[in-house]
Amino acid sequence: MSEEGIICRCEEVTRQEIVAAIRSGARSVSAIKRRTSGGMGLCQGRTCQRLMAQILSEETGIPMSEATQPMTVRPPVRPLPINDIARR
Repeated sequence: MSEEGIICRCEEVTRQEIVAAIRSGARSVSAIKRRTSGGMGLCQGRTCQRLMAQILSEETGIPMSEATQPMTVRPPVRPLPINDIARR
């Protein structure tokens, strides 16, 4: 696989950034997420989590069954109307 290309479209994280995170010590998809912001966009990793796990497995030899452990998920923040904020 090439070093080029965007893996996380929401946050525009490239394969090269993910590989750099792994080479600097990330050993889980959650660790990659913390170092790169991959998986933090609107889809919350639904699109890129498996790709990040695949890269982690390729780079480290960690089996895909371990690399695909669920990453921490936080619900997206939704905008509040200014009137709701002003009432508080």
